[in-house]
Amino acid sequence: MISDVATQVLLGIARSAIEHELEQLPCTPAPREEQSLNERSGCFVTLIMDGQLRGCIGNFQSRRPLYKEVALMAVAAATEDPRFAPLTRSELDLVKIEITILSPLEKISGPDDIIIGVHGIYLENGFNRGVLLPQVASEHHWDALTFLRQTCNKAGLSTDMWHAPDTEIYRFSGEIIAEKP
Repeated sequence: MISDVATQVLLGIARSAIEHELEQLPCTPAPREEQSLNERSGCFVTLIMDGQLRGCIGNFQSRRPLYKEVALMAVAAATEDPRFAPLTRSELDLVKIEITILSPLEKISGPDDIIIGVHGIYLENGFNRGVLLPQVASEHHWDALTFLRQTCNKAGLSTDMWHAPDTEIYRFSGEIIAEKP
């Protein structure tokens, strides 16, 4: 669990990194003493504007401390998500930042291994990969099978490919921290 202080630090780092990027200034977060911020953990940074997704980028593993990874993923979510145009300076004030700190991946066999609201899904088949964060199924009121099918869909696969022998399915959990609206 991330403390309230560490939560505010990470959210501040994410917002500052995006702001610096939009102003074309270098951003190097200052070293942190908190142990939780120095763990090497995967994370996703999600940007939400007017209740809608505006960008989301992350990774499952990091070679960097969490506070540095959050800064990099925040900038990537704002400027590199191929589904959206890069965030503008005027939009930054309208964006809510959400950070999901990830557990390690755990291989599973199907929907019986998924707890809605707890687990996210990472799925791969050949070059096709898809990921949906734990909060997505809850937000859409999906059951585990629908969640798995939607992850296949996101990976560009037919919705029944989750049970193909060459498809690998992983679950993960995530601690979600978010700015207050």
